[in-house]
Amino acid sequence: MSQPALTVTTPGQAADRGRRLLEIAGAAAIAATYIFLVLTQPADIANGPASFSALVALGGFLLGAVLLIAAVLPVLPTSTLVLIPVALVLNVVLGQLMGSTGLPFYIDAIGTVLIAVLAGPAAGAATGALSSIVWSFFNPTVLPFAAGAALIGFLAGMAARAGLFRRFYFAPVAGFITGILAGVVSAPIAAFVFGGTSGLGTGAIVSAFRAMGDTLLAAITKQALISDPMDKAIVFTIAALLAYALPRRTTFQFPFVRRFRVLAGKAPSAPDA
Repeated sequence: MSQPALTVTTPGQAADRGRRLLEIAGAAAIAATYIFLVLTQPADIANGPASFSALVALGGFLLGAVLLIAAVLPVLPTSTLVLIPVALVLNVVLGQLMGSTGLPFYIDAIGTVLIAVLAGPAAGAATGALSSIVWSFFNPTVLPFAAGAALIGFLAGMAARAGLFRRFYFAPVAGFITGILAGVVSAPIAAFVFGGTSGLGTGAIVSAFRAMGDTLLAAITKQALISDPMDKAIVFTIAALLAYALPRRTTFQFPFVRRFRVLAGKAPSAPDA
């Protein structure tokens, strides 16, 4: 009788499996924290880190972000890790500026989408969650939306993997679809935790739907389905412009860009010895 063949796991396969487990654990932590917020509807979260619910949200989202970063860290070039803090600052500054206007847009995920395009879904999700965490120290109402921010980063990375940034005109389409899904996810948080939205422009749209007789959740969901798809189409377009504006040698340092041919064009040839 022939003996069954032994399956040998190489170190590379074991490392890939470990990274995949970290990604799953990170996504699970973020999803569980989101479900906790929707189910408990903690109104005290707007008081900042002093409240119990805020500490739970901060811990859950931070754990998820750390696990996701741990999953992608081994495959990221050290020199490119500086882009993640830059992306966080970009998100917070632009989001804060847009929140003070009367426009029904956010423009607070450009850095998240840029990282997702260059480094993949896990890095994008981690950047999105971290942006909400950092921003929450200035504006506590942002923290519960970390799950939606992580989803935007994940979906942007999946769109990049599918080649939608290889053709520039597909980027806003991917953003529009992402905005629909992100709006549906964020609506229960805005309705159940805050009883509305904090933005001037988005709040006006919610009030208009409420005046027409819609329930709070229905009004916020309709507002999200109006604002979020257009917002993410703009964000994905700007992120694509930034990705193509970077030197080609820089973008092709990312294994994700090389492996999935995320951007149009060939990798730069190595200099002659």
